Amino acid sequence: MRTWARALAALVAALLLVPLVGLLPAAAAGPGTPWTWGSNSFGELGDGTTTNRFVPGPVTGLGDAVELAGGREHVVALRADGSVWTWGSNQYGQQGNGTTVNRPAPGQVTGLAGAVQVAGGHYHTMALLGDGTVRTWGMNSQGQLGDGSRTRRTRPVPVRNLTGVTQIAGARGHSLAIRNDGTVWTWGYNAFGELGDGTRTSRTSPVQALGLTDVVQVAGGRDHSLALRSDGTAWAFGDNTYGQLGDGTATHRSSPVRVGGLTGVVAVAAGAYHSLALLADGSVRAWGRNNLGQLGNGALSNRSTPSRVGTLTGVTSISGGRDHGLAVLGDGTVRTWGANTFGQLGDGTTTRRTSPVAVPGLAGVEAVTAGRGYSAALVGS
Repeated sequence: MRTWARALAALVAALLLVPLVGLLPAAAAGPGTPWTWGSNSFGELGDGTTTNRFVPGPVTGLGDAVELAGGREHVVALRADGSVWTWGSNQYGQQGNGTTVNRPAPGQVTGLAGAVQVAGGHYHTMALLGDGTVRTWGMNSQGQLGDGSRTRRTRPVPVRNLTGVTQIAGARGHSLAIRNDGTVWTWGYNAFGELGDGTRTSRTSPVQALGLTDVVQVAGGRDHSLALRSDGTAWAFGDNTYGQLGDGTATHRSSPVRVGGLTGVVAVAAGAYHSLALLADGSVRAWGRNNLGQLGNGALSNRSTPSRVGTLTGVTSISGGRDHGLAVLGDGTVRTWGANTFGQLGDGTTTRRTSPVAVPGLAGVEAVTAGRGYSAALVGS
């Protein structure tokens, strides 16, 4: 009887551990491990399955990552050795492995080495190399790969006539880059003016955004763009249907306009139709669409000027998903808010949140990223 009881107890204990996997301390998976949660229909959680997960769990077989970037339903990771790895949706070749087969676990992008930064668009992917040039792959129907064509690419190709790049960002159908002289260069879809060149003409090769100098960071939303200048001001251009440009209007802009009332900005991020800014005092501001609480201000009303996200303080990093937001605090924990249909807030529920909530089971997080219905966190060394 005692032997049977011990066996039963062991079985029960084993079964009880199953749902707790996502609640284990992130450090248990090793440094540089991405943790993911939310929608997983295309394998975007990278755990080898296509099962949604409402709490964080580690990506399969990938360590030493130093950066993560989210596309719509795929993720790209940069490892310390300069190699680039992807997983999730691959309908348009955004995995960069020469195929269009979805991949639920990380695989290396072929023919690419010496990367120093990565970025994800809706259905395309980008890598900045150490020599200041950019490689892109995936969907190219709007010229978002910048190679002078509209041809889909399943392997990396160079962006034309672009050198001296220091930072990159992807959006739905356009891409952005900062050059070492502080200017911004854009290419791809431009129906709303999201290229910032004063027109609404789509481009298959890079063009310069007007009037922007001393830029230190760019970010792309669905059809709008954000730029942060070294003086701590934020600028925006493109689609403004929901006030996501933050200039107090709903007027689309084909040239950059300053986001109203913001100073001391140290980082910007964009969701599909909303925007975020991290201030030097560790607080966060958001503006734009708010139908699902993605502004994190306790309401559901759109805002065309920045409003404070909850009572967040001590924030060190931010990111925007399609309809949700994420923040990393100085203690390495994560807060999320907004849409939660797929569990992308990571709080174990599918309840929409209009104010930030804590993501359990994560510690030592350095950065976050997100896509349509999922989130990802990078655990530091």
